[in-house]
Amino acid sequence: MNLLVLVKQTFDTEEKITLDGGAVSEDGVKFVINPYDEYAVEQALQIRDELGGKVTVVSVGPERAAEALRTALAMGADEAALIECDAAAADEEAISRILAAYAKGQPAFDLILGGNFSVDNGAGQVAVRLARLLGIPHVSSVTKLELGGSAAVAHRDAEGDVEIVEVPLPALFTAQQGLNEPRYPSLQGIMKAKKKPFARLTLDEIGLSAAELQPAVTRLELSLPPERQAGKVLKGDMAAQAAELVRLLRDEAKVI
Repeated sequence: MNLLVLVKQTFDTEEKITLDGGAVSEDGVKFVINPYDEYAVEQALQIRDELGGKVTVVSVGPERAAEALRTALAMGADEAALIECDAAAADEEAISRILAAYAKGQPAFDLILGGNFSVDNGAGQVAVRLARLLGIPHVSSVTKLELGGSAAVAHRDAEGDVEIVEVPLPALFTAQQGLNEPRYPSLQGIMKAKKKPFARLTLDEIGLSAAELQPAVTRLELSLPPERQAGKVLKGDMAAQAAELVRLLRDEAKVI
């Protein structure tokens, strides 16, 4: 089985976010594989180990994103591809077009896996856009995945409930927390990763130009939320407190 896993490099979730000139500062920041993408990598490895085949991990981004791909290789993926692009200047539509162009230029994939969303932007759009461009089914927030013949049965998290969906293969699935427990790269895996195929591709090499990747969405402004102010204690009987609360909401918070 030929499996493709979408990997994104994101800030470590414990990093403090600071802005510089209206953009998120990357100075001294630690980057990691997007945590939800780790579930996708682990699921692909389990499927390969059970059914055979190959796991390819792909990322769109700057050179530093190679570190996330190497981590996936150390976990056990067979090969990796980095499509070099200024991901900060590309929106989800552009990223999905890049990934679609890459996928169409490779041997057909039986299964594509990705994270439910990335912990930096949290948009959750790339995978569903990619599925549309490739013309294949898409199931999001998967917590259980079973393959059988030419179809797959996915259990997906539906805001506290569970939906069970059967789709034909090839298909694309995004992993939710609980799908599995990602393995840690072993020392042996890290050493083997250095010898595994690692392709670096430009937009020209996958048949795209910068003009074809104009973002559909442009960020106008980025700012940190205002500092939290000290709370207020309302005094008096319940009627007086209710009246004061309404006044504060209207005159100070201006929400009513």
